[in-house]
Amino acid sequence: MDARSRGQADGTDPADQWVLNPETGEYELRLNDSAERPSTPRPRSAPRPGSTAPARVPGQRGRRAAPAAPAAPAAEDTPDPGRRKRKPGKSRRKKALMWTGGALGLVLVGGSAFAYYWYDRLSGNIDTVDIGGVGSDKVLADGPVNILIIGNDVRTGEGNEAYGNRTNVTGHADTTLLFHVAEDRTNATVVSIPRDLVIRIPDCESIQSDGSTKSIPGSTVATRFNESYGVDGRDPGCTMLTVEEITGLEVDHFMMFDFNAVKTMSTAVGGVEVCLEKPLKDRDGGSGLDLPAGESRIQGEEALSFLRNRHGLKNESDLDRIEMQQKFVASMLRQLKEDTLGSPSKMLDVADAATKSLTVDKGIGSPGKLLTLARELGRIDLKNITMMTVPVKDNPDEPTPVTVVLDPVKAPKVFGMLQNDVSFTEVKKKEKKAKDKQAELLEGTRAEASEIRVDVFNGGGPAGAAQDTLVWLQTGEGVARSTNRGNAPAEVDKTRLEYAPNQAGQARKLADLMGLPASAMQPGTKDADATTPMTLTLGPDFTEAGVPVAPPKKVDVPQSRADEKMCGK
Repeated sequence: MDARSRGQADGTDPADQWVLNPETGEYELRLNDSAERPSTPRPRSAPRPGSTAPARVPGQRGRRAAPAAPAAPAAEDTPDPGRRKRKPGKSRRKKALMWTGGALGLVLVGGSAFAYYWYDRLSGNIDTVDIGGVGSDKVLADGPVNILIIGNDVRTGEGNEAYGNRTNVTGHADTTLLFHVAEDRTNATVVSIPRDLVIRIPDCESIQSDGSTKSIPGSTVATRFNESYGVDGRDPGCTMLTVEEITGLEVDHFMMFDFNAVKTMSTAVGGVEVCLEKPLKDRDGGSGLDLPAGESRIQGEEALSFLRNRHGLKNESDLDRIEMQQKFVASMLRQLKEDTLGSPSKMLDVADAATKSLTVDKGIGSPGKLLTLARELGRIDLKNITMMTVPVKDNPDEPTPVTVVLDPVKAPKVFGMLQNDVSFTEVKKKEKKAKDKQAELLEGTRAEASEIRVDVFNGGGPAGAAQDTLVWLQTGEGVARSTNRGNAPAEVDKTRLEYAPNQAGQARKLADLMGLPASAMQPGTKDADATTPMTLTLGPDFTEAGVPVAPPKKVDVPQSRADEKMCGK
């Protein structure tokens, strides 16, 4: 295909106009020599003031810089004093388009005029919310990435009034999924958070339409999770902070959809296949849902009814509904992978449908950024995407439970695995000699607990961690020759144990007692004399004396994989 057939009147090949910007790592479409250059990405900064989120685990990225004085807009964005992004005008066609490989395909498929049309159209669809210092200002930073997907139950839009309270004009966090993407991008975990989970919502801030910041107090008593959005003016940033409080993870971005997104996206992909072991009929809910046993392909209003329905399910609870939602999402992912992504026309239809009902943070608030994100996530094999629900149990404070609380045993294990980026799937990886060598440090003879000499420092653990550990070691584990040395000279990323080669037996025994991973072992090169203690520095990964520092490798909770075709029960 020559350049002219791609839509260039001057004979220039559009593919030759794409230049990699080393400052951003993204490709730019240079329309001419005068095209604007993108601004340097904003630096990441500390958490927004007022957050009560726990200390971040190692490997998580820093926060988005807090709002500052208005600066010159980047090439993709227009200045906006308000909360919602202004719909882009025609003049934006003359600006440099920040697209990566996926967008390059638009140019090569249909010509630059076609690409301009779709860029303008998708840009006009997307709404953004300024969530201040919450989240990340980069699409995909190094390390694990956590994306919060919020299903808003606002009743606006044609036909949506039938789904409950018509006065609900802001909506709540009705359906919430935390999408955790591993650092090596080989696997991901999707965790559903029940709307009826009872938790404490933290203080947060919301940026108003006039640019001012409103401080919103957290809940004084335990309340439903779904009130983390929409109640008292809470925005998606408040929901992100709430999830951070629950999980100990740092959430990078949010994507919020409404009822209309389900209807339009399911239609755009040609319907979503669901499978039922027995007929499903909503006799009391008013949705009119009536599906036979076996396979059905649903779209539009029927798809929304399927996701909203709980009648006819096992316990007719929100947890039953979540199970059905996970199956629907898995089926849609398969549909996208197997049928839609290979067709540019279908892909654009889906993108148009999705973005019409999409609200995101400014870190991913453009078609180019969303394409960058989608292209990266699209590489994950469906068999390596795990779907589960946060482990919960019935609320013990309710005679007839209608809400749930976190399972005190299983939930921390799930969160610990996510914090340490442990895969829930059997992803085959090449064994690295360095890791094998590190694991060997835990192999060998052990000293007796009474022979251990160790100085304990707090290098980023909870307040009083060194003293608590000292008491636990001396009174419970027989390590009498231990000393509390207070705060470490400098904070560390993770708990570590430094020791001499002739103290290896002591180190292995202490690692057994503390539940230290092999990565915490830091042997020296010279032997120590008999009275020299080892040095144990507690890091942010240390939670409590007696609780293993090493993350769990597995947890017994119901799970499914995105590639599995299963029938609803």
